[in-house]
Amino acid sequence: MSVRVRKMVHHLEETHLENGQEVNPVHRVAFVGAVIENPYPSEYVQDLVTLADAIGEEIGMLVGPACVKLLGAEVEAFGKAALVGIDGELEHGSALIHNLRFGNVFRDAAGGTELLPAAEKVGLPGAPIDIALKHKLDAKTRSHHQTVTLQVADVPRPREIFVVCAAANTGRPLARLATFGAETK
Repeated sequence: MSVRVRKMVHHLEETHLENGQEVNPVHRVAFVGAVIENPYPSEYVQDLVTLADAIGEEIGMLVGPACVKLLGAEVEAFGKAALVGIDGELEHGSALIHNLRFGNVFRDAAGGTELLPAAEKVGLPGAPIDIALKHKLDAKTRSHHQTVTLQVADVPRPREIFVVCAAANTGRPLARLATFGAETK
């Protein structure tokens, strides 16, 4: 089976100033998403894994390497998301992105070893999706814990799933919290 793609979304944000302070290096966040026809039927089916295994790598190849390329810098933080249109289940999006055949494509392209933090929800066209990012090599690197938001006006339509990879070149702009575990009790 091959996925049916209605639209590809490529979005890059750069933050140069934060709270009046220069951000150096410039904080870059890349998003690449594929708006696909929901491959699952409208009615309930028990087995979602077999189909996710069959198409996970194909979806990963659409968005993972393209996200790394769009960032145009070394990936330090990454995450993934699925926004499911009405007439679909939250579990449909979860099955697609919580699949190693999908995740390993992005993880390998980004040079990461950590699990990809994820967000998934059902939404109407234009719904925002908040995507948690964590450091690609050490999820406890506090400076890289950040949440980014993506919103596309006509995404997702009913019976679609918007599958997104997001990557950042640094931690949060002006990150200055103590390292994980450094607090006194």
